[in-house]
Amino acid sequence: MKIEDRIKELLDEIRPMLQADGGDIEFISFDSSTGIVKVKLVGTCGGCPYAQYTIKMGVERYIKEKIPEVKEVDAV
Repeated sequence: MKIEDRIKELLDEIRPMLQADGGDIEFISFDSSTGIVKVKLVGTCGGCPYAQYTIKMGVERYIKEKIPEVKEVDAV
């Protein structure tokens, strides 16, 4: 399975928690040379003052645990 597909599966696991607060997350890209995943928070999560915390302490931590090739998750 490609890394992008594994990332999307993990985002699908996270998605219900974000949707419960009126938001969502979209996969944008994965750069295998840098290990950086780009995602976009949408809905109420997109403008939330805690969006960066959600990305770094939630999404990034979870994905890095499961996929060691991922070094960072950034919101665009």
